[in-house]
Amino acid sequence: MINQQEIQLYVSHRSWRCWRTRRLLARRGYRFEVVDTRGDSQLRSWLAHFSGRKTLPYVFIDHRPVGGLGEISSLERSGALEYLVRGEV
Repeated sequence: MINQQEIQLYVSHRSWRCWRTRRLLARRGYRFEVVDTRGDSQLRSWLAHFSGRKTLPYVFIDHRPVGGLGEISSLERSGALEYLVRGEV
C-alpha cells in the first residue's frame, strides 16, 4: 500500500491477541510500527490509563486510538479499516 496513515501496534510478549493483530495487519499489506511494552511499566501504565483496558494489543492509526484485536477485526470485516488506514475517515 503506497498511501497510508501511520500505524502503531503496542504489543506484549507471548500474547496470541498481539500475534493475531500483527498477522491481520501484515496480511492486509499495511506498514506498521511494533512497540514492545515488555520491561516498560510506565508505558504499560499509560496505555492502561489511556485505553481503559489492561490487555494488549492496542492500535493507533494516525495517532488516533482505534482499539485492540476485537475492534481491528470488526473494522476489517466491515471494510472500514481500509478507509481509516488510507486517511479517508
